[in-house]
Amino acid sequence: MSDKPQVSEVDDVPAPVKRSCGARFVAHYKKWWWVHLIVFVAVFLIIALPVVYVGYPHIAQSDVNKSTLNVTSMVVTNPTPESFHIDQVQVIGSHVAYHPQLYAFNASISLAGAASFASALIPAVKAINGATVTVNQELDVTSLSAFTDFTTAFLLNEEVGLNIYGKPHLKLGGLPEITVTYNKTATMKGLNKFKGFTLTDYSLVAPANSNGTNFKGTAIIPNASPATFSFGNVTLQLAANGTHIGESYLQDLVVKPGNNSVFMTSTVNETIVVDLMFGTDAPYPDGIVPIVITADAANASVYDGKVLSYYSHALAENTMNIKLNLSSLF
Repeated sequence: MSDKPQVSEVDDVPAPVKRSCGARFVAHYKKWWWVHLIVFVAVFLIIALPVVYVGYPHIAQSDVNKSTLNVTSMVVTNPTPESFHIDQVQVIGSHVAYHPQLYAFNASISLAGAASFASALIPAVKAINGATVTVNQELDVTSLSAFTDFTTAFLLNEEVGLNIYGKPHLKLGGLPEITVTYNKTATMKGLNKFKGFTLTDYSLVAPANSNGTNFKGTAIIPNASPATFSFGNVTLQLAANGTHIGESYLQDLVVKPGNNSVFMTSTVNETIVVDLMFGTDAPYPDGIVPIVITADAANASVYDGKVLSYYSHALAENTMNIKLNLSSLF
């Protein structure tokens, strides 16, 4: 037996191949993709839900608040003691990049800062700049005192605020439908006390008509507002030098935008008028008589045989003054 050591050959064993980062990344996601999906969805919902349910309503309400409302036409007809017909055109002003849909809604109508006097159905509209909304319907007077305040303010003031308040639904694209508050005041020009009222082509009627009227003329009634009002039959009280001298009548009075020429008849106490010009110590010897025109709050406006208290009160709050050269008539 040989003492020579035994030598055996051993093949080299290759070292394990180290995987690249990309391979490990792919392997990780193949195994744990569902975990990452859950995390992604959770993060997305955490971000998206507040945007949709908090941010979106807040932004929508902010843009509604920034929008404007302009009334370009308002026609009030067929008045009764408890109702009236309105045909109103509104123009929306909006300068945002997106244009949501506003659905039809019931709105309270009021003089700005006052109680509501009626409720109107505002039609649906796409909220784009210049969009028009037409409200054409019969409205019940829900508060007579509030409507009286509105008609009085409209007649007496150069400008008046008309407020529209409601809670319409709003929808933008695929986002959820939400409720917003619509609270807009449109500033309109008022009747401004019929400033510039005058009487032309006036003359005596002799003999007097069977109804007692003995004076006629053309009343010029300015209206700088975009509104039209049907006042019905209007009776005005006439006074000179602190003395009542008669009444004037405007039949089926409709005051439209611009200058209105309306035929007017009057019952005048000729004896008093003559004395004011030619009597002893006459205050108006030149024949130019200042006339004070007022109205009776009880019955100044009558439509279809019924007194309209809201117009009667408004007319009674307005006093007009004109000067007439009456010397040539007597």
